Amino acid sequence: MAGFYSDINRRFNAGNIAAKFIYINVGVFILIRLIIIFFHLFLKETAFLNYLEMPSNPALFIYRPWTIITYMFVHMDFLHILFNMLWLYWFGKIFLQFFTGRQLGGLYVLGGIAGAALFLITYNTFPYLKQLSTMSYLVGASASVMAIVFAVSFYRKDYRINLLLIGQIKLIYLAIGVLLIDILAMTSENAGGHIAHIGGALLGIVYAAQYQKGKDVTGFINRLIDRFVNLFSRKPVFKTYRTEKHFSQSHKQPNTHRSETDDDYLRRKNEENQTVDAILDKLKHSGYESLSANEKKKLFEASRK
Repeated sequence: MAGFYSDINRRFNAGNIAAKFIYINVGVFILIRLIIIFFHLFLKETAFLNYLEMPSNPALFIYRPWTIITYMFVHMDFLHILFNMLWLYWFGKIFLQFFTGRQLGGLYVLGGIAGAALFLITYNTFPYLKQLSTMSYLVGASASVMAIVFAVSFYRKDYRINLLLIGQIKLIYLAIGVLLIDILAMTSENAGGHIAHIGGALLGIVYAAQYQKGKDVTGFINRLIDRFVNLFSRKPVFKTYRTEKHFSQSHKQPNTHRSETDDDYLRRKNEENQTVDAILDKLKHSGYESLSANEKKKLFEASRK
């Protein structure tokens, strides 16, 4: 058992942020199922889930505000968590080709919050849904996953994927198709889940649009996560700010330029990525010999980062 735990712990620490979220979701799912089985064996009620699920009743949510976070790690059945984790694995890999793990983590949380917010608003606005607001709850990572899918889809609208029986299509077409399905299912039996999907998708679109302008909307949520995690850790788990190398007092050099802000850094990185993408497109269509000396230099420097 100790060896099994060590292996899981090693894989968890070695995995990227998407893999870590998958491990957390699967672990929570197994724990919840074991608790439910235990309660059922002794004919006890399992009301503890009400303290993890996101309620649509605002009065109840006020007393359980933490559920806006916990719900996105809770799944009730096997197929629910299976498809959510498959999507997180596939599209998390695509997302990490263009963004950092820190950005994926912040977007996962922010997308889940956006989905829960839209769920709460719609269930207390539209008469059809309002009549169900006293007994409706939201669970699952779907809104978080949708935020990741739509962020990368709208950031790289030309990105193509291969689908079984369909062939190669642009990722953005798949995202739009999923969004249309969710809109058409807003009055279905799982209305809350589809509404949360829409909230996560909209957040992902906003993220992509703002990132292209050089702004990372997940910055503040990542700083909040840092502060929360650091309450229980002597060493910061995530570094929020980029720091320069420190020299000893005898070799300390004067700082002759102002430190780069987060927005400036993101804007510069975005411009660099767009430049490299243009060079790669030219390389693909016209060959290496068509590149100028400056373009070859930039491509070489990018390959070393």
